[in-house]
Amino acid sequence: MLKFLNFVQMLPHDTERQLKAIISGKVLPGVTKTLLKARNSLCTAFEPDRTVKTNFEGKLLVKEKQVAVLKEWAKSEACWLEGLPVGATYLTRGGESQVYQAPETHFVLKLNDAVYYATWLEYLDSLAIHNILFPDTAYELLGFLEINEQLYALLSQPAILTDGQAALTDIRKWLENNGFTNTKGNDYIHKELGLILEDMHDENVLMMDDLLFFIDTVFYIVEPS
Repeated sequence: MLKFLNFVQMLPHDTERQLKAIISGKVLPGVTKTLLKARNSLCTAFEPDRTVKTNFEGKLLVKEKQVAVLKEWAKSEACWLEGLPVGATYLTRGGESQVYQAPETHFVLKLNDAVYYATWLEYLDSLAIHNILFPDTAYELLGFLEINEQLYALLSQPAILTDGQAALTDIRKWLENNGFTNTKGNDYIHKELGLILEDMHDENVLMMDDLLFFIDTVFYIVEPS
């Protein structure tokens, strides 16, 4: 039987405050994780944009400017990478990521160019939100690299060994129990937090010991209702 946990109600106060700060586009003070430091570098230079999936082409210049900021930041923080780690083995390609087996077999590596997002800040916000809501499958940002003049983020994520197929009905029940409302297909919205969560099908959610593990999430931030 599927086990239900309400992550929103269970968040520690400091974590909930951090989540709301990310959603509101604020710089996070005192952070040490590379992902949040990279996000902060963009927050100090760019205003957050909550007009989801509109004027993608119009935001291209903003995205290009953010690439320049991230490259300079990564080089100053010693997380500009020349390539993948030695021993990384290609596994597959998902909708937005190239997936590799890390040399440490209990992790996978994901190479992502933020193609689903109008800006890099939107993408880093999505990763930060995922890490708060789904800590068991949290991403670690290892750094940035360039392939064929395209910027990529290299992420590490715990590998989940599944013991069953996650059913779409179970995913929907789990999300609804945590305040999300189904909008269409496999897309959801959390009106109180102001979050859109898309493409929650059974390849992006794994099951182990009757628990669901969200491994690939696409979050967009909108104004809370």
